[in-house]
Amino acid sequence: MKDNNDMPGHLARRFQQIAVAVFLAEVGEAGFDLTPVQFAALATIKANPGLDQVTLAGLIAYDRTTITGVIDRLVQKGLIERRASSRDRRARELEITDAGKRTLRKIAPAVESAQRIMLRGLSAKEGDELMRLLRKVIAAGNELSRAPLREAQA
Repeated sequence: MKDNNDMPGHLARRFQQIAVAVFLAEVGEAGFDLTPVQFAALATIKANPGLDQVTLAGLIAYDRTTITGVIDRLVQKGLIERRASSRDRRARELEITDAGKRTLRKIAPAVESAQRIMLRGLSAKEGDELMRLLRKVIAAGNELSRAPLREAQA
C-alpha cells in the first residue's frame, strides 16, 4: 500500500484543509465572516442576478440539498435576498443586496491574498501549472462528483 503522501485523494484533502484555513484567516483578519462556499455563492449570485438555488448549486458545484443552508446564512447576513420567481411559482430567485455588493468589493483584497498564500512555495510558473493540472483533473472527474459543476444556461 502507498504512503498517504503518494495518494492524490489524501493530498487533495490536505490542500482543501489548508485552503479553507487560509481563506478563513485572511477574510477574518479583514473583518468579514464568510466561508469559502458563502463567498463563491455570493460572487456567483452577483454575476448571475435572479438565478435560482438549484442553478446556483450547479454553478458552484455544491450539493443541492445543502445549498439552502448557505443561502439562509447569506440572507441572515443581509447579503442576498430571495424573491418569488416570475417564471416558476415553486422557485425562488436570488439577488445580491447593496450590502452584498459592498462586501464583495471590500473582501476582494483578502480573498486575493488568500489565493497567493495557498500557492506559496511555488514559483509563478509552477502555480500556473498547478492550476492547469487541477482544472484538467477536475474536468475529467466532474461527473463522478456528488455535486458536479454545471455551466450557466444561456
